[in-house]
Amino acid sequence: MSLIPGLAHAADPAPSKGHGLEAPDVEQDLAEARGSKTFSSPADRTKSARTAKAAGSAQAQVAADPAYKVGLKAETTTAHGVALTSEVTGEPGQSLTVTIDWGDQGMTESYGSTGSGVDKREHIYAEVGTYVVTVNVEDTATGTSDKNTVTVTTDGSEFTPYNPTRLLDTRDGTGAPKAAKVAPYKSARVKVGGFGTIPAGVTAVALNVTVTNTNSGGHVTAFAAGTTRPTTSNLNYEPGQTVPNLVIVPVGADGYVELYNGGWESVDLIADVTGYFTRSAASGYTAIDPSRHVDTRTGLGVRKGQIAGYGTFSATISGAGYVPFGATAVALNVTVTNPKDAGHLTVYPSGKAAPTASNLNFSGGQTIANSVIVPIGADGKIKIRNGSWKGTDVIIDVVGYYSPTSQAAYVPFQPYRRIDTRDPNLWKYGPLQGRWYIYMKLSTAYPSVKAFVMNTTVTNPKDTGFLAVAPDPNSKEAYDGGWATAPGSPSSSTLNFTPGKTVPNLVQASTGNNGIVDVFNESDRNIDVIVDVFGVYDDF
Repeated sequence: MSLIPGLAHAADPAPSKGHGLEAPDVEQDLAEARGSKTFSSPADRTKSARTAKAAGSAQAQVAADPAYKVGLKAETTTAHGVALTSEVTGEPGQSLTVTIDWGDQGMTESYGSTGSGVDKREHIYAEVGTYVVTVNVEDTATGTSDKNTVTVTTDGSEFTPYNPTRLLDTRDGTGAPKAAKVAPYKSARVKVGGFGTIPAGVTAVALNVTVTNTNSGGHVTAFAAGTTRPTTSNLNYEPGQTVPNLVIVPVGADGYVELYNGGWESVDLIADVTGYFTRSAASGYTAIDPSRHVDTRTGLGVRKGQIAGYGTFSATISGAGYVPFGATAVALNVTVTNPKDAGHLTVYPSGKAAPTASNLNFSGGQTIANSVIVPIGADGKIKIRNGSWKGTDVIIDVVGYYSPTSQAAYVPFQPYRRIDTRDPNLWKYGPLQGRWYIYMKLSTAYPSVKAFVMNTTVTNPKDTGFLAVAPDPNSKEAYDGGWATAPGSPSSSTLNFTPGKTVPNLVQASTGNNGIVDVFNESDRNIDVIVDVFGVYDDF
């Protein structure tokens, strides 16, 4: 296969090989964005654990000052991992045995020490959660045994599906103080933690957010209540548009999410929940290369032909393709095309009544896509309802699934803008040419990262086409060495666009085997591309 250009300005001749964003810069951004949490227990909290014989030869605890003190500091490293630093101080030159009990089902390890010293060790927990780590220092020569403990909580969160439910609709006052639009540069507060059976303390939530009744252009940003609003956006809108987009957003300490209207005029906002994340064992995530699962135009996975107005069809998910039996929810990219009239599409688990929530809205003749996370019914199926008077074609691509046996846990962080082809401070090449692609070395130094949660936006398109996001088959070494080959044409789309329109869509992008993610412009003319990164899925 021949080399293919990754990017260039439209006026420049095509270079001999592509140059994406430099890996060190990208990975530095990732390291800074995800950061780490720190837990500590100072040395003065050390307790004596020595024992002595009491009456009747029984063993009893002896209250005494500890002969050795242990200062503990733990830092999170990955979704499941922590690094523990133990600093032992006491009698020099003594032969000691230091034992670490990590707090998960008897997982311990021991090492030798001589009186005083600092030791750093890492541990990977099988499940996300909160654990008590105990470090015991034993001097067998003197019979002393002293210990300290520190409580740690992993960075990662696992997913619990939730039957699609409307949390906010400013048109009728659902979840809002009154039926009133969201004013310009103001936020609507959405209660998540403590709503229905959603527990307090959730870390993040999957919401389908829709903006409607717009009179001017603008954008919507979702963020955790009580935190600084990020400069990124989740969806963009124009006058008269109804625009949906899936968001995976952290939840504030008070259990709320804020939806900010970054437009000049008031808008109506709708938010539907499909699941939430907690730092407790539930369902992890498995990312897959995007795979087409249903196409009513060809009869793939369903009877060939458009879905009739107000019609519903079922699609088998578990046991079909890459999704195993036992999966609790599936991550999809759903596309409506060739609709005969305006309407909306609702995706929901089989065996449940169709909810009032919607996943995407469309107008007659429009092709539009939206990411969807939906629980899987007990029979392994999901249902899709056409909420229009007339027929439409539906395309479904599977991008991943959640299950109790999946290991990847979600780590949200402060969103950052990775690409904006309009901004010369972030991007020196200008618009992305037709049939070209950008490759992003997102996690080549982080093998634990299996997928990124990103928002992709196309703006200023000059032609009709689609954007595709997929893992790159080449390694970092192949790109750096100049022997990378052209990735194959993508088999599925992330979002569709028409000339002059701005279109966003969330993508849960698999990093594949190499930690590199591609963004393809599948049109014949230039587009501008914006990529905002919101979090990662780590599998250890």
